[in-house]
Amino acid sequence: MMMLRVSLIACVATALQIDRRGLISVLGAAATTPVQAVQEAVEVYFGVGCFWHVQHEFAMAEKRLLGRGDDQLTARAGYAGGSGGDLVCYHNFQRVADYGKLGHGEVVSVRLPPDAVPAFAREYAKLFDDRGDRPDKLDRGSEYRSLMGLPGGMDSPLFQEASDVLLNKGMRLKAGTGNDPDTLGKRLIWVYDTAAFPFHQAEVYHQFHDGFMLGEDYPRAYNDLAMAYYERGLLEGTGCPDIV
Repeated sequence: MMMLRVSLIACVATALQIDRRGLISVLGAAATTPVQAVQEAVEVYFGVGCFWHVQHEFAMAEKRLLGRGDDQLTARAGYAGGSGGDLVCYHNFQRVADYGKLGHGEVVSVRLPPDAVPAFAREYAKLFDDRGDRPDKLDRGSEYRSLMGLPGGMDSPLFQEASDVLLNKGMRLKAGTGNDPDTLGKRLIWVYDTAAFPFHQAEVYHQFHDGFMLGEDYPRAYNDLAMAYYERGLLEGTGCPDIV
């Protein structure tokens, strides 16, 4: 019986010693291993002419720069920079909440880690021609103006790095006040605060759409993402005339 007690005491002591050493080891590792901060994604938007081609370019940038798969893309075609309520629609025969009459422009929204915003500003800069204009000049009017939305607008902590990329291309940036005019021929980008001028998702039939310029017929798999995303709840019905 005495031998059994001694054995039990020895086992407990050994276990306690191991636990102490293990605990010290864990605490030491925790003290010396840097904690990786998790960045909360921010929603930004960009517009330069028709949103069909812009959405494709940003979706491809998400895959290339962020490693996102086809089921993880956040690029959405929509409207921003105008006035009115939550309902914003493309031109329609019912004349319901026409985005042009409400002063909105065509944009593409994307959700990004804050440190990825400058890289996407570079992608945006690539969409302008050498004169600082949209390539699809047949589209005229404020609906096709160049615009960018950031949390806080020009006061955003993201603005400096994003604007540097665009200023280096010879663009001018000016705070948008809503219902702003077209930028064609002006090398100008209107900058909006996303809180004051939020993004409004466009109709499902506009999502993952082919562009209309030469070479903008995209793969069927890309086009099919629209209904796939809608069926999964990743695209919403807007209340506008639509295919859903």
